[in-house]
Amino acid sequence: MKKAIRIVKTTAVGLIAALAVFMMIFTIISVTTFNRNDRDLFGYKAYIVNSDSMAATDFKAGALIFAKEVPASSLQEGDIITFISQDSESFGEVITHKIRRKTVDAAGNLSFVTYGTTTGTDDRTLVTDVYILGKYQGHLPGVGTFFNFLKTPQGYIVCIFVPFMLLIIYQGINCIRIFRRYKQEQLEAMQAERDKIEAERAESARMMEELQALKAQLQAQTASEQAPEEVK
Repeated sequence: MKKAIRIVKTTAVGLIAALAVFMMIFTIISVTTFNRNDRDLFGYKAYIVNSDSMAATDFKAGALIFAKEVPASSLQEGDIITFISQDSESFGEVITHKIRRKTVDAAGNLSFVTYGTTTGTDDRTLVTDVYILGKYQGHLPGVGTFFNFLKTPQGYIVCIFVPFMLLIIYQGINCIRIFRRYKQEQLEAMQAERDKIEAERAESARMMEELQALKAQLQAQTASEQAPEEVK
């Protein structure tokens, strides 16, 4: 039973430690990579979806999508692209929509008509190649929601602070136990040393008594041998 409890305890501590380290690494990567147009992760840019404009066919709000930079000339109708919106209502926002068709803008530049599959309505502004961040490659459902939660005080407390505090408390308890065990071993060693000294003293006293008894016996024997001679 004790061995089983020890195994369970060790496993739990290992899982908490792994979770805390994973949360720390994930936080560092996410802060320095997600929603950053100038950063990529193994050649892929990661963005958090904030609307359900593509929920009907591909991904929902809260998903983490991955886009890879490709030549604009290689894009085709039906491809999903991530781009920086130039619409006055969403100017500067990162949007991921599907290509309806290719076209050109007033200056003759290659452009794309895009739309969200949930409404099926074309976006009001064309997407030119200079604003395209990449072609959609895939997504992880819910990871964006988790990351947004992680950035809140509650998320930090639950996912990072609490695991590390549990580890610190556990290690603190272990240190106290080790210190108490060390002190107990010291006391036991001191007591054992005292017992040994007392035993040696008792043995010395016993030997001294035996010597005294032997001396008295020899004296008595010597006195008895000398007594007849004195009588003569």
